[in-house]
Amino acid sequence: MAKTTRVIITVFGSGRAVPGSPDYEAARALGAALAGAGFAVVTGGYGGTMEGVSRGASEAGGQVLGVTCAEFPNPANQWVEEEIRVKTWAERLFKLVELGAGYVVLPGGTGTLVELAVVWERMSKGFMPEKPFIILADTWQRVVDAIPPAELS
Repeated sequence: MAKTTRVIITVFGSGRAVPGSPDYEAARALGAALAGAGFAVVTGGYGGTMEGVSRGASEAGGQVLGVTCAEFPNPANQWVEEEIRVKTWAERLFKLVELGAGYVVLPGGTGTLVELAVVWERMSKGFMPEKPFIILADTWQRVVDAIPPAELS
């Protein structure tokens, strides 16, 4: 279990962004801003924007958690202070959702889409309380906007 008294923000995003790319650097700035505001951050713990957020938060003196799983052989990125290791991808997904007091969704691929959908569905079905849910990716915002409100119940 996470060892923090800080409010944890879960950040979802791509594992493919590389240091110096616009997505990576935006994630790094986000991590720094969240840490500067007193939040702990948790990501999927690997590379890409997960690493960018972790790096930015760490460099700003924040607490960085990463949820990794045995199904992925890669180690957590170097900026993760506390690794929470689970067995499966599904456990990883639900641990990331459970830990968050709020969520930020960055650009990403199908994994990010699943993460966004799980949080959105669980809140819309009342399986979890409403929490802050910020989408910082035009692609995902268009997906959300395309779903009629009547379909969310």
